[in-house]
Amino acid sequence: MTLSLSDFEAGANFNGDYDAVLSALQERLERIQTAHIVHDKRSVILFEGWDASGKGGIIKRLTTNLDPRYYQVWPIGAPNEEEKDHHFLWRFWSRLPAGRNIGIFDRSWYGRVLVERVEGFCTEREWKRGYDEINEFEAQQIDSGTNIVKLFIHVTQEEQDKQLAERLDDPWKRWKTGAEDYRNRARREDYLAAMHDMFKHTDTRWSPWTVIDGNDRKAGRIAALTAIADALEKKVPMTMPEADPEVVKLAQAAFGYSPKDAD
Repeated sequence: MTLSLSDFEAGANFNGDYDAVLSALQERLERIQTAHIVHDKRSVILFEGWDASGKGGIIKRLTTNLDPRYYQVWPIGAPNEEEKDHHFLWRFWSRLPAGRNIGIFDRSWYGRVLVERVEGFCTEREWKRGYDEINEFEAQQIDSGTNIVKLFIHVTQEEQDKQLAERLDDPWKRWKTGAEDYRNRARREDYLAAMHDMFKHTDTRWSPWTVIDGNDRKAGRIAALTAIADALEKKVPMTMPEADPEVVKLAQAAFGYSPKDAD
């Protein structure tokens, strides 16, 4: 069934103890990362969505308990001159995670079929070809052992306007907004068409999209982190190895260690 963003606009308040649920999810994600490191896995967590939809807030909470040595956050903006001189996927290859690492993309290669399409930064032939190129690129990564989790954070025009106003009102958040936000806002219908085409062509069996209703910040964060945890737990073995017998012997000799299972 084709994804429709109109199905993700309820904006229902989070029903529960937000702080407790968030803390439990962050601990769950911490354990997933540990399993990720132990089993030498690599994953991409990719965020797309509207300006001021809460992607940054989700990423902030996603990484709270993670070991910073084994993840990277990539904020993706407009390509520089060198990047423009290459195929549009070129700049993403060097940002793909190595073994034991998680690459978190705040926007991504989907810019080809979203902002570049809508704003005329590429030709119609280029963005139409982009669907197949993206699907093949993602299939390559998955075939080589990289897990991909794709989230789209959706908000209504009303909620986006509320968030943009809050950024202007708060001197510590004004740096987050600029003229580009309003350029994009003015073409919402064009972006909606591009987004629905993107889902139609790239919501694949091997790399599906998950749409998050971000119209309530707390509910959106919990839904996003839950979706990430659920997806990674299906792809990363959640088992820990027995203690290395040689290290156990060293600990016994050093301080009289006696094995005991952790809770």
